[in-house]
Amino acid sequence: MNQERPPLFVPALIGGTAAGVLSAVPLLNCLCCLWIIGGAMLAAALWSKDSPVSLTSGDGALVGAFTGLFAAAAHSLINIPLAAVNSAFFRNVFTRLSTYVDEMPQGWEDLFKQQSAGSFQIAGFFLGLIVSAAVFAVLGTLGGILGVALFGKKTPPSSFVPSPPAPPTAGPSI
Repeated sequence: MNQERPPLFVPALIGGTAAGVLSAVPLLNCLCCLWIIGGAMLAAALWSKDSPVSLTSGDGALVGAFTGLFAAAAHSLINIPLAAVNSAFFRNVFTRLSTYVDEMPQGWEDLFKQQSAGSFQIAGFFLGLIVSAAVFAVLGTLGGILGVALFGKKTPPSSFVPSPPAPPTAGPSI
């Protein structure tokens, strides 16, 4: 009766790519954690739909963790071309903030000179990938568990019928 589950990588790739892209887009990335949880829920729902058996919460955690890892990879790759946009955005935020705040930290302008628009730093890329993989895997695990609980197939009620109680036996009479 042990039925095979379909491969989990395709639903995890679909949910992870969607979540990673949405969490990398400027302004939409404000809901980054929500996108990762939602992508893992989507992956769990897709996997549950293709599965002939009901999935457990452990299955949801597994597909969610893989979804988080795929989301981290997609997020990091999308962030490469968007690094200049994000840098310009934060430069403008700090420039406007400096007009309203009397005491800005010394050398805050140098922060943006180090990260010029055309430079790509490989160490920063891999550090960001590792950190986002860890955080996204945890959030994906949570989303996968929620996805299986909400969208997973429910096990049908068992066909167990309790037997009627046995009639009392006649014991010795006193």
